[in-house]
Amino acid sequence: MFNRLVNLPKDNSFFLFGARSTGKTSLIRKHFSERPDSLLVDLLNEDLFEKYSLQPQLLKSEIDLMKEKPAWVVLDEVQRIPKLLNIVHQLIESHPSMHFVLLGSSSRRLKQKGVNLLAGRAWIRNLYPLTHIELGSSFNLNEALNWGTLPKILALDNSGRADFLKAYAQTYIKAEIQEEQWVRKLEPFRKFLPIAAQLNGKILNYSRFAREVGVEVPTIQSYYEILEDTLLGFHLPAYHKSIRKQQRAAPKFYFFDLGVKKALQKILTVSLQSGTAEWGYAFEHLVICEMIRLNSYYGKDFEFSYLMTKDNLEVDVVVSRPGQRLLFIQIKSAPRVFVTDFRSFIDIANDAKAEALVLSNDPSARIEDGLKFLPWQEGLREIFGHMASQTLA
Repeated sequence: MFNRLVNLPKDNSFFLFGARSTGKTSLIRKHFSERPDSLLVDLLNEDLFEKYSLQPQLLKSEIDLMKEKPAWVVLDEVQRIPKLLNIVHQLIESHPSMHFVLLGSSSRRLKQKGVNLLAGRAWIRNLYPLTHIELGSSFNLNEALNWGTLPKILALDNSGRADFLKAYAQTYIKAEIQEEQWVRKLEPFRKFLPIAAQLNGKILNYSRFAREVGVEVPTIQSYYEILEDTLLGFHLPAYHKSIRKQQRAAPKFYFFDLGVKKALQKILTVSLQSGTAEWGYAFEHLVICEMIRLNSYYGKDFEFSYLMTKDNLEVDVVVSRPGQRLLFIQIKSAPRVFVTDFRSFIDIANDAKAEALVLSNDPSARIEDGLKFLPWQEGLREIFGHMASQTLA
């Protein structure tokens, strides 16, 4: 099992959210199965699900009757029974020394039920597919671009990976969408998913997209909200100094994992080739996903956006860092990059008084005309500071 970078609290209750198959249950079970003072409640167990669905209060009654109270109580798939959070709240108040680990693949159902996520009594952490740091020597750029980095992928051959990712896409529709009845009509949502995957990383034109799917613009926007709430992706807004103007501009959307994106797009049999445009788009996608994951794991509170100028010159990523200058980043998959290709980028960064950085596969780290060039992994280390694997102690 890979050491995960997520920094989990050692003396406070917490939620651990993450899309399916990111390794939440394995991570928590590895730690708490060795502790005699822990109680694990798996709500995927249909008997337990039925029991606590009918009588959530039973959890408190059973714990109150224990002679030896557990120091930690793990509730897996807690979003299946949102009412249990009221019981957890009561137990935290009545047993201050007791802590809870609350695992879920989505906070959407909890939000819909009006649950307040324990009003700050439980901290929130997110778990993502594996980063290049967690993979260490097992990281392979070509495999990451073609298959993504969900933990289970690493143990499968290419045929098994394709089967797993296809099943993942189908399970998402069934378990997260159909069963929870988050859309009135399932067929338009099915049509939406492969188009959304095809538009991954592109500026969204909701009106055109809505015409393709045959629904209204608000419906397309609600579909993207479902993807974000179920942790299958994230929006990258357009940068503007004015927050009001930024909110009116069209965002981009990136799926949380490159393999799942290919599965939804139904192109798993298409192998990406180095030097092609598709390889470049996938490389940019990977680096941006790494930024989102590391920002969460290291608690940097950076905000990410993209910039499109009036002259249609684009900055791939704008990083707003508390107490620091803006950072403008261009991401290039090429094995060699040249300063002559970035004159306009340098001008844009200078006009904004921003730091300028190019991340690429070029192994040469250097500064030319005030523009810093770094291999992408080294660049991420510089952006986020010292990064090393952590374990849950």
